[in-house]
Amino acid sequence: MTDRRGQRLVQAALAVFIIAGAAPSLDPLPVVLVLVAVGLVAAALLAASGWRLLGAALLAGGAVAGLCQGASDNVGWFALCLLAGWCALQGGSRPAAIFAGLAVVVLLVEPVLSGGNSGWAAWITGTLFTAVVGLMGRRQLELIEQLRQAQAGLADRVRGEERSRVARELHDVIGHSLTVSLLHLSSARLAVADDPSGAAAALAQAEELGRQSLTEVRHAVGLLRDGSPSLQPLPGAEQLPALVEGFRRAGADVAYDVTGDPTRLAATTALTLYRILQESLTNAVRHGTGKHAAVRLEIGRRCSVLTVDSTGASADPGAAGAGIGLLNMRERAEALGGQCEAGPSASGGWQVRAVLPS
Repeated sequence: MTDRRGQRLVQAALAVFIIAGAAPSLDPLPVVLVLVAVGLVAAALLAASGWRLLGAALLAGGAVAGLCQGASDNVGWFALCLLAGWCALQGGSRPAAIFAGLAVVVLLVEPVLSGGNSGWAAWITGTLFTAVVGLMGRRQLELIEQLRQAQAGLADRVRGEERSRVARELHDVIGHSLTVSLLHLSSARLAVADDPSGAAAALAQAEELGRQSLTEVRHAVGLLRDGSPSLQPLPGAEQLPALVEGFRRAGADVAYDVTGDPTRLAATTALTLYRILQESLTNAVRHGTGKHAAVRLEIGRRCSVLTVDSTGASADPGAAGAGIGLLNMRERAEALGGQCEAGPSASGGWQVRAVLPS
């Protein structure tokens, strides 16, 4: 539980008390020297843990009891208190209870053997007190370690969520950019012979879209650098008509109907609606056999409902790939306490319906 510095301090303090306990009486000298040696060796073994720690503490406690020779005024008894606290701090409740119990028994027997001199109650109280303090200190150290582990786990979770969020942003931005750019390039290819000016306009729009997408990609990647926020505003409710118009200019037939005022939505809700609409139209163009999609956005007092219905024989977007886009839309909605569902529509196409709190 404690570091090496703490262990060395306890071992040094115990050695001092053992030597101090032997100082009042050096007769017989060989026995005293043996007890001091045993006590010092046991002190060196206190770096162990578990039951080995208890064994070393009992050995040191026995040496202390032999050195103090039944004198309640011998400072060597402080070593017994120190050992009780160390057993509690390092070994836990069971080793502490065993050592403290045996130490109390020794301290109760000492006045009988020494003729009943006073002062033993203080040593009993001190031994029990240090054992309780050691257990409290151990509990605090355990709580600190648990807190550190929880903080580390939370940091890992936050980093994982941030990576997932950036991955969603990159998926949506790049998928939308490539899909709409391909539409512009297809239009340019078809018009290059008969309508050079139209082909040039389509290429210019694809180039502009590429620049915009590159800026958004840089913004998303920039979120990974030191967590510093970007000054570039995120898309919101004001950009929804421009998003639809971008698909229209690329050749997709998108009907857009809005009920309510999208500008009163919270920024997080508006961004989620934008990304869900962006992914839905991208899937409608990429996976559908036709290019027509009907978008309905209803802004209510409690919730907002976005419905994107791509008509015609539309394929399942999840079947054409890994279904990451559908998963991203659902995760975005659930993060705000809403829901997003995707599946075949009544018209035989593919429908995405998202319900978000307003």
